[in-house]
Amino acid sequence: MSEKRKANTSSAYFLTFTVVGWVDVFTRTQYANIILESLEFCRKNKQLEIFSYVIMSNHLHIIARHTDGRLNEVIRDFKSFTAKKIINEIETNPIESRKDWLLHLFKYHAKYSKQNKTYQFWQKTTHPTELYNNEIFFQKMNYIHLNPVKNGSVTNPESYTFSSANPDSNFKVDEW
Repeated sequence: MSEKRKANTSSAYFLTFTVVGWVDVFTRTQYANIILESLEFCRKNKQLEIFSYVIMSNHLHIIARHTDGRLNEVIRDFKSFTAKKIINEIETNPIESRKDWLLHLFKYHAKYSKQNKTYQFWQKTTHPTELYNNEIFFQKMNYIHLNPVKNGSVTNPESYTFSSANPDSNFKVDEW
């Protein structure tokens, strides 16, 4: 991981995962569900703690922590798995009307990356920001929850389906 700031302490971090070209992939529920299923897997099997999240149309924000300071490894595995899984879903989805266009964009972005042979789904950096006190933690959590309001998707954070602000979300976050 070639991050300028690495998430290698046991602190909580604010992370942003952005689809290359800011492509609106998560407008399809099935692709957003892959993200949630993968986050849940990381919680259960990789000791990832997730305190807040939002999945927007082309990116997601989370506040997460790995108490052993191996958040970089979990992020790497999460990005690799979800990229492969979502691209496979796009390739095999008979009703994906944007299939050719999406795959063309992911192939285009892979041309400029040494790590990706065929497709690149995620931008390289997650911009990890260490949350070293409660004030910064809650500032970032508020930012996450207000993201869908500020972009005009909903009028209140609790109404956005793919957010920890939604009390009806199937994905429950960890206690801070």
